Amino acid sequence: MINFELPEKLLNLQKMSHQVAAGVFRPISRKYDRIEHGPTPEELKPLAQMRAAMREGGDKSKVAAEAASGSRNGANLSGIVAGEELCWGDVGLLLSIPGSGLGNAAILAVGTPEQKEKFGKLYCAMAITEPGAGSDSAAISTTAVLDGDEWVLNGEKIFCTAGERGDAIVVWATLDKSKGKAAIKSFIVPQGAPGLSLVRVEEKMGLRISDTAALSLNNCRIPKENILGSPEVADTEAARKKAFGGVMQTFDSTRPAVAAMALGLARAALEITRELLEKEGVKADYSKTLYNSTAIEAELYRMEADLEAARLMTYKAAWMADNGQANSKEASMCKAKAGRMGNAVTLKCVELCGELGYSENLLLEKFSRDSKIIDIFEGTQQIQQLIVARHLLGLSSRELK
Repeated sequence: MINFELPEKLLNLQKMSHQVAAGVFRPISRKYDRIEHGPTPEELKPLAQMRAAMREGGDKSKVAAEAASGSRNGANLSGIVAGEELCWGDVGLLLSIPGSGLGNAAILAVGTPEQKEKFGKLYCAMAITEPGAGSDSAAISTTAVLDGDEWVLNGEKIFCTAGERGDAIVVWATLDKSKGKAAIKSFIVPQGAPGLSLVRVEEKMGLRISDTAALSLNNCRIPKENILGSPEVADTEAARKKAFGGVMQTFDSTRPAVAAMALGLARAALEITRELLEKEGVKADYSKTLYNSTAIEAELYRMEADLEAARLMTYKAAWMADNGQANSKEASMCKAKAGRMGNAVTLKCVELCGELGYSENLLLEKFSRDSKIIDIFEGTQQIQQLIVARHLLGLSSRELK
């Protein structure tokens, strides 16, 4: 029998995260949206330890008991539950908490115990996108060459979240461009490494407090042990596919986390919209069928259903990751569904609330601006649909482009 209820430990985490969102994020949301560029907000620094605790997956004795029962709710589902609540407050502020970088997820997914110990508690960004390589990660041209006991990296990275503030950056680079995606590896580049430079910090439509940087690597040198995974380049098709799959495994954890951002954002917009409409005498009456409801009531019902569908898909993808099940298809499905849902719901809420929705008196217009990037980063809507299609049809990336 399927049980969709959250266990007690996650309910406690959910409650604690909501308190942070309501007490810390919401009151300063508009302030930091207007400031945009700047150092890490002081209000967020005490939250770094709480964020680290979320990544641990909660009480280890309970985790062990769940594992023994054949069902584990670990770091992935914990992160989803907490992330939704925190993004109910502000997505950009969540991404600005020290220790919450996407590079942390990469290290957690494929790092050695030594790397997790050394870098796991730092604020780690992740640099994948290049001017000539966006959604197609296999087209990366940044190079990494082993020179004695050091890797030498050369290339340019753009749209790197936390690229300015992060303590370290997980950089994707190729060992041999002629060998395609099998030669792509991840490297941990500490901030301040020789040859690493900040080119600019982007000005953006949404998530304005979260820094998005362009970086240059010019003969950037890092220690030999800073490579994530094996430095060997596979020499057979099956081995190459497995090698690149290991690099891409990071997305199986981060895509549900991005979906959770859309869940929190959409729920926040819906709650504000319902509250405003109730003041005008429009209140949801669930005893009536959809087609016996007013047009506005029907819109609310549809948005609530869309939100709940995205939430269940996201929970499933995170639960599968916690229980060692292959979830690439489910990770892409939930990211595609939630990304599209978050954008549609926030824009519809602005529309339903008229001039109040469009003005800066409320946060609805900010939610709509923030929501757009969720449908784009960590793989666009179109890329997610392509990945799902490949899984359903049993085709490779070469066979279905």
